[in-house]
Amino acid sequence: MMYYIVFAIWYLFSLLPFWVLYLFSDFIYLILYKMLGYRVKVVRKNLTESFPEKSEKELREIESKFYHRLCDYFVELLKSMTMSDKEIRKRMVFKGTEIIEQCVADEQSIALYLGHTFNWEWVTSLPFRISDKMHCGQLYHALENPIIDKILLRQRQRWGAECIALVDILRKTIEYKKKNQLTIIGYIGDQVPHWNNIHHWCWFLNHDTPVMTGTERIAIKNHQAILYLELTQKKRGHYEAEFKLITRKPEQLKEFEATDIYYQMLEANIRRQPELWLWSHNRWKRTREEFNRRFKVVDGKVIQILED
Repeated sequence: MMYYIVFAIWYLFSLLPFWVLYLFSDFIYLILYKMLGYRVKVVRKNLTESFPEKSEKELREIESKFYHRLCDYFVELLKSMTMSDKEIRKRMVFKGTEIIEQCVADEQSIALYLGHTFNWEWVTSLPFRISDKMHCGQLYHALENPIIDKILLRQRQRWGAECIALVDILRKTIEYKKKNQLTIIGYIGDQVPHWNNIHHWCWFLNHDTPVMTGTERIAIKNHQAILYLELTQKKRGHYEAEFKLITRKPEQLKEFEATDIYYQMLEANIRRQPELWLWSHNRWKRTREEFNRRFKVVDGKVIQILED
């Protein structure tokens, strides 16, 4: 019963025109940022450490813009439930799709790197823009709230892109390969890896950063091309997503080289429009010093030597 109540409320809000939703977003901004200071300490710390060259005035300007974009993200997520195909085509423009067309011609699947740059939710409209020979999907992390999780799962698949759970991703990519089904699967790779999944560190936004390397390993195993999707905002509620090639032959790169290139491209993307990245995420909560104190690596496996 609660699912249907939440769904109905979400649906009704999504029917509101964008101009009304953005007024609502401005109101949320005042509550979330100005009154409650939602995660301001985390945001401020991340920005200060990532951009030591910027003045306090510049950092506060980025901070304020970020909270505006975050609130816009919430209402755009609501709107996604009932947006028409015509509307999403107008508001999410894809460039560089000729790279995908070449992969289709060469019968090569694609591993697509993304970051938490707004509005990554609308990337699920990609099936409208590329050949139907290429099956679209995205890695999906289930939410703790089962009601919101169910709604978002439905919503993220409404334009034809499949949500694939993390635990199923390797099995699914192998299955698609055996069926000769071309795929382009999106991986939001800028998340914090679990301690026992840390195999590589890179320098990212002025931080020694532990990174996830599973995307690279899956691409190599399945001989997939690796692309990066650069997201930029052209104006409020209008985004541009450009595909950029990392490699067509990941097996020829050095270990973790594709991952390093991804983080370099992501950082360049962030520096162009820093307010679009998810600064409220505690991205650097794991340090190399703590890792070295608690773990050791034996034959490529992370072994815990100290309890939490």
